[in-house]
Amino acid sequence: MLTVDEALQIVCERVEPLEPAKRYLLDAQGLLLAQSIVSPLNSPPFDKACMDGYAVRSSDFVGAKPVLKLKGEITAGHVSTLIVEAGETIRIMTGAPLPQGADAVVQHELTELNEADETVAFKIEDIRANLNVIGCGDIMREGDIVFVERTRLRPQELGVLAEMGFATLSVYPRPRVAVLATGDELVPVEETPGPGQIRNTNEIMLVEQIRQAGAIPVPLGIARDNREDLQSKIEVGLQHDMLILSGGVSAGKLDLVPSVLESLAVGEIFHRIQMKPGKPVWFGQRAPQDASSTKTVFGLPGNPVSSMVCFEIFVKTALRRMMGNEVANSVPEKVCAKLTEDHLHKGDRPTFWPVKFELVEGEARVKPLEWRGSSDLRGTMRADGMALFSKPDFVYKAGFVINYFPWK
Repeated sequence: MLTVDEALQIVCERVEPLEPAKRYLLDAQGLLLAQSIVSPLNSPPFDKACMDGYAVRSSDFVGAKPVLKLKGEITAGHVSTLIVEAGETIRIMTGAPLPQGADAVVQHELTELNEADETVAFKIEDIRANLNVIGCGDIMREGDIVFVERTRLRPQELGVLAEMGFATLSVYPRPRVAVLATGDELVPVEETPGPGQIRNTNEIMLVEQIRQAGAIPVPLGIARDNREDLQSKIEVGLQHDMLILSGGVSAGKLDLVPSVLESLAVGEIFHRIQMKPGKPVWFGQRAPQDASSTKTVFGLPGNPVSSMVCFEIFVKTALRRMMGNEVANSVPEKVCAKLTEDHLHKGDRPTFWPVKFELVEGEARVKPLEWRGSSDLRGTMRADGMALFSKPDFVYKAGFVINYFPWK
């Protein structure tokens, strides 16, 4: 069987970024740019005031606290034709263009207005030029390379793009990910299970994991354990960028997913990984048909924690690659952390165990939680992530440094 690292390398090699697509600015949050962006303008486009106050000539303040004649007022969004001459000042609001002749702004708090004779007394002297002024192009200049390809678009990047007038962008788009749960034992969440039945919890969990990963979930419901139903619903799932199946990938009599995928020209790349939980995980792809793109398929084990862990390790890696990330930014993040207590690892398979994370005086620490295995989803609720225990039948002592994988 492959190791986790070997399987991750294969996923990164086989999954390619989706073709760039145009998206509106408001739909681009969290996506990666598929183009470099050059500024088409200066920012700000004019010298402007950084605060409310009075536009002045700094030369009027040499060794003096002047009293200047009030000549007028400028508010944001308006341009004045008035010129500030020696001995004069203009009231100015934050964001307004600096009037001709002025080279500084003195804030209101350092002035006293005499409305009777329309003069302003200043309480400071020897001010510098450009005081409380931001100059034309100080933030960025026309022709500057502001963004390079694969920049992640957070709210502040979107704001800068809006300032430059980019209403649409070329980005690596969000994959559309179909989710199909399999099994005769499953019923929809809103139904009451009959004898031997359980609710379809994995679909809800996977849909939210997909959404948190930045992709678009497309739930397809439940496929029963027969070839006809599986084939018809898998064919629908293969119309999307990725298909995730939950259940039906082990070695039981009714674990039909791998053979049905094979009949639909989805080639198996790997099946079963040396890990716990999640050993039966299946990964494959179907080559492009006509003008379509390569279809990526994951078959996840039916036990909920197995399904969740395999998503965090393998599926999320594939989604990051689809969304334009380089390999180094696609694989799961891991942090070196110290155990807060002893932990006995039973068995010979590397095990991802739910843990509670804390940062104590800058030191990362994790505490293994009580957990009863791959069907115990409740046992993961207090966890911040999982620690990897890989030494066979080994007692990890408190203070041992291990790899911790945060859930995000």
